[in-house]
Amino acid sequence: MTLTLESVSKVVRGETHIHPVSLTLSRGSMNVLLGPTLSGKTSLMRLMAGLDQPTGGRILWEGRDVTGLRVQDRGVAMVYQQFINYPSMSVFENIASPLRIAGLSRPEIEERVARAAAMMKLTPMLQRKPLELSGGQQQRCALARALVKNAGLVLLDEPLANLDYKLREELRAEIPAIFEEAGSIFVYATTEPHEALLLGGNTACLWEGRITQFGPTAEVYRKPGDAITARVFSDPPMNFLRVQKRGARLGLGSGQEIDAKGPLAELPDGRYVAGFRPNHLGIEPRGAHLLEFSARVAITEITGSESYIHVDHGGDRWVALVHGVRELPAGAEQPVYLDPAHVYVFGEDERLVAAAPYAVAA
Repeated sequence: MTLTLESVSKVVRGETHIHPVSLTLSRGSMNVLLGPTLSGKTSLMRLMAGLDQPTGGRILWEGRDVTGLRVQDRGVAMVYQQFINYPSMSVFENIASPLRIAGLSRPEIEERVARAAAMMKLTPMLQRKPLELSGGQQQRCALARALVKNAGLVLLDEPLANLDYKLREELRAEIPAIFEEAGSIFVYATTEPHEALLLGGNTACLWEGRITQFGPTAEVYRKPGDAITARVFSDPPMNFLRVQKRGARLGLGSGQEIDAKGPLAELPDGRYVAGFRPNHLGIEPRGAHLLEFSARVAITEITGSESYIHVDHGGDRWVALVHGVRELPAGAEQPVYLDPAHVYVFGEDERLVAAAPYAVAA
């Protein structure tokens, strides 16, 4: 069972929503669409479902061209960010509703509802109405209704975004196992990199209607092919610094010059873009052979267990994610430190030249 997109694109009133995409998704796979709001995640899912028709290209299901096929005839299930349940019907009837429409027998309906309810831990609640359930249970009901159809393709458009933190974490931990058991092709849209990492499977990074990279989730995270993918797959976004390598020294855009260390020391002379994630930028010199930069504090965000220190370095705004409560006054001079082993190197065209050594070794 495969879903294949061949150069699929979507143009609306002269504006390109999806640039040509070629992609193959396999049976039993979890596939995450990761990107910021308006990057094209929902547009791409609607094309996969048949809710919208592509401007160009073809969509193949198990090798058969289904580009013009109606969504009703495709065996697709969708779950949205908003809970969509029938408030006047019991949980059982909500889950059973697509099976009744399909004309299945009562014994088969009861068997499939029982199996889906057990997977979603809803068995004790089948006679309740949706409004008698918690938010997480209501979303489980919507998920069960999608799973009960035994659809070959299940599309999940930010299905946990409206739940509180605890419920999101519970469902995120359960979803991969639930989906693996179901055996369909799953496509899950999210704006959150850590959600993609938790779900695993494969990840496609989207930016302005383009898929910048697709592959196993951990591999895309550790070895982003370009600076855009690295920016998308980091929260907060990856920090960047333009450098010029001259012998054993690095010239920075701020006019500062430092020793080239780690992977930077091995580069040929030239211009590059160095990238590093916020959790690798520190405000204390922990260890030897660190790169040190002069910066100025812009603002500090304290979450309790962590603090986000926003600093200005020349014309660049960086974020350092550090442990504990750190109250640094705005405008204060603050040196920041970076282990060269955590530096990605991109060319002037922003394509990856060298992955960070820590990621290569992982």
